[in-house]
Amino acid sequence: MAVKTLADAAPDEVRFADLRRRMPGVSQKMLSVTLRNLTRDGLVSRRVEPTVPPRVFYRLTGLGLSLEVALAGLRAWAEEHMAEIDRANEAAGQEADEG
Repeated sequence: MAVKTLADAAPDEVRFADLRRRMPGVSQKMLSVTLRNLTRDGLVSRRVEPTVPPRVFYRLTGLGLSLEVALAGLRAWAEEHMAEIDRANEAAGQEADEG
């Protein structure tokens, strides 16, 4: 979700607070961990402005932008098969309740 959100903003930077607003349901901690990992992997660049409080900006690197194409295919597959996945989850939940 973070890669998609940053790809939508590319080539512009996005502040951490703006990312949080664009990703409802994602906690601050989970977003921080995700961005740290994406930065470590070279998919995202991070820039800090030394203000009080610090302003932190993120953007996809070239490597990160290249990932968006692959993720778009995965997203399309998931949307196409969501009903089947939901049915499988419901069946597994019912089996767990009966077991």
